[in-house]
Amino acid sequence: MSNPSEDSLRLPPIESERDQISQNIEAILQFYSREDQKISHSQRILERISLFIGQPIFVGAILIFVALWTISNIVLHQLGLPEFDPPPFFWLQGIIGLSALLIMTVVLTKQNRMARLEEQRAHLDLKVTLLTEQKAAKLIDLLEELRRDLPNVKNRHDPEATALQQSMSPDLVLAALDEGGNSEERLKQSTETQEGANSSQKTDDRVPVVTSSPNFP
Repeated sequence: MSNPSEDSLRLPPIESERDQISQNIEAILQFYSREDQKISHSQRILERISLFIGQPIFVGAILIFVALWTISNIVLHQLGLPEFDPPPFFWLQGIIGLSALLIMTVVLTKQNRMARLEEQRAHLDLKVTLLTEQKAAKLIDLLEELRRDLPNVKNRHDPEATALQQSMSPDLVLAALDEGGNSEERLKQSTETQEGANSSQKTDDRVPVVTSSPNFP
């Protein structure tokens, strides 16, 4: 049977985790709410039109309109009455061409807004990824430093851990994405700068640990 004091100690981490999840969800909802408030009235109208255009019923409406147009002209011709758009239906072709132009404009307008929103999300993902990578590199550095300072753990050289200790610089990412002719030079300068910063950080952060270990003959 669990002790009430132990249960009280277990609750705060769960509540803290729930608070973090709620904060993350709230931040995402606020982001979408701010982006939704930036949409103008005309943009909202165009996006509602685009929603209707994207439905299958719109295709059926176009087919029915074209069929009624052509059938009406054929029936009028057979009855000997004047046709409002005789074959080859120039008015119908003009209406369809103008409708296609308007539909393309409406769809592109919505796609441009979604592209800007997707670009913002991509920038946010890149920032979070770089921050996570820097935290992971710092954790590896601290673990390696702890392993070197522990007297009961044999010190050994781990080249993979040494490579993972080097946190990725944003300049390195930009240099890798750069397609210009100066990408190699920029990458080299960024690597040298990052190595110098990491070496100075290790010197400053290194805290001497005094431990006593038994001396074996």
